[in-house]
Amino acid sequence: MYKLLGLSEEGKRSLNRAIFACVLTNLAMFGSAATALQIIAVILEPLTGGGSFNAQKLIILGVVGLGAAGLYFLASGNEYRKTYTAAYRESEKIRLDVAEHIRKLPLSFFNRKDLTELTTNLMADCATVEHAMSHVVPGLAANIITITFACVLLALYDWRMTIALFAALPAAAALIVLSKGLQAKYGERQVSAKLDAAERTQEYFEGIKVVKAFGLAGEKSEALKKSFHALMIESFKFEALTGVFIVSAAMVLQTGIGLVTFTGAMLLSGGELEPVKLLFFTLVSAKIYSALIVLLSLLPELFYLLVSTRRMQILRQTSVMEGDGKVELNDFNIELKNVNFGYTDELVIKNVSLKIPQNRVTAFVGPSGSGKTTVSHLIARFWDVRDGGIFIGGKNIKSIDPETLMRYMSFVFQDVTLFNDSVMNNIRIGKKDARDEEVYAAAKTARCDEFILRLPQGYETLIGENGCTLSGGERQRISIARALLKNAPIVLLDEATASLDPENETEIQSAISCLVKDRTVIVIAHRLRTILGADKIAVLENGVLAEEGTGEELVRRNGLFARLYKIQQESLGWTVSKTD
Repeated sequence: MYKLLGLSEEGKRSLNRAIFACVLTNLAMFGSAATALQIIAVILEPLTGGGSFNAQKLIILGVVGLGAAGLYFLASGNEYRKTYTAAYRESEKIRLDVAEHIRKLPLSFFNRKDLTELTTNLMADCATVEHAMSHVVPGLAANIITITFACVLLALYDWRMTIALFAALPAAAALIVLSKGLQAKYGERQVSAKLDAAERTQEYFEGIKVVKAFGLAGEKSEALKKSFHALMIESFKFEALTGVFIVSAAMVLQTGIGLVTFTGAMLLSGGELEPVKLLFFTLVSAKIYSALIVLLSLLPELFYLLVSTRRMQILRQTSVMEGDGKVELNDFNIELKNVNFGYTDELVIKNVSLKIPQNRVTAFVGPSGSGKTTVSHLIARFWDVRDGGIFIGGKNIKSIDPETLMRYMSFVFQDVTLFNDSVMNNIRIGKKDARDEEVYAAAKTARCDEFILRLPQGYETLIGENGCTLSGGERQRISIARALLKNAPIVLLDEATASLDPENETEIQSAISCLVKDRTVIVIAHRLRTILGADKIAVLENGVLAEEGTGEELVRRNGLFARLYKIQQESLGWTVSKTD
């Protein structure tokens, strides 16, 4: 159970304490009930010919009863602290552990998994573990322990009546357990419907601009509506199926009351049972059966919870990228040797061998889909190559821990990701322990300072989700400021100026010039005129290294680069004109 829930060592101890606390609460409750039954027996004693009314004994039992009620109150408070509080703490830890595990997974994993499913793993599935720790497992385990203990004590009191009391339990439990497979099947269908509905919801919100711009509200709303309707149907089916088995098991269990009454009446009529014992078992059966019904209702809930916890365990068992975390790199010459790579079985990078010199600018160019960005991501070890190797300073990056490797690299992507935080903290991502003065210096060098100071709270201004309050050029300059602050020896620029207006492009090119100084730079570019001055240009076509050299050399060769460059130069004269 501990392993399935994915609990830490502290979580295991917390769950054990929670179970023990629930057992104490149940025993305190039974203690109160037993005292109440003794009080009834004292009251009935004169009526059954057992002697005169004993007021002193009744007072003592009353005091004991009040004490038992107080103990029950204290035990309930202790149970709350040991179950709910501990469960919420463990749930927080599990979420953080899962998030940390996801962070270490290769990007190839995210190609196979939908972000909605990962969000569900992190939120809903962790909430499932939280619910299991607080509401299901402690109560289930405690009821089993308490009922077993009660069964032993009752058997010592009268074994015949105890057998009658628990005779229906095996049949009721078997009904629940035998239906486990069917419940799991419908539980998985409901979980799948939830994932689909969540995916459709995310898709709808992410595409709301397109939906509004092209009048697709009806079509896209219909898809969303269908997913919600499917979730409703699957939920109905699962709840109805579970309810049928729980109610059936409860009905079978309740026949035990008849067995207790019948057995007691038979023994009483034969003079083998005292009236007080019959009364005792009749009254105690109500308490026992309420606990048994709770136990039977928790079993299907546990089966359902295991569906979600299994999915989370699969995620947590996914292998992370590993390597030596103590590697020190001093040489930043990069070499690709016979590199092959494919996102699926089909190769997108084919036998590429290339040297990228230290402290020089190397540009990757080629038609769309030629593999430029893929190569840069392989160098950063976002994925591992299928064959061959990539070496930095003679060390195979596959042997280096990804987090260690990232210390030596800065990135400026075309699509900038910012967080709903202050400008200061978004820049400080480049260096978590950077002083404010270092952040200011990086911002000035990246040409950010001027527009930041115009913001309402300057560097402390919250910039909204993904920097939605900033323009594209401003967001890009913050990304460059991050890279400057990090001050890594290797810089990867992926289409950093591809979608900017001329004014912003000039500002960003100036910032990039500061960034790439005295560093090993890898540039991915479509605008070939911007990389003509690069120290080396590698031209890719369909995942193959077609040619390499300086800009002048490649233009003179009249190959693929020269052809692409000519087409772009001709396109500069293109204009929009009115037709008759």
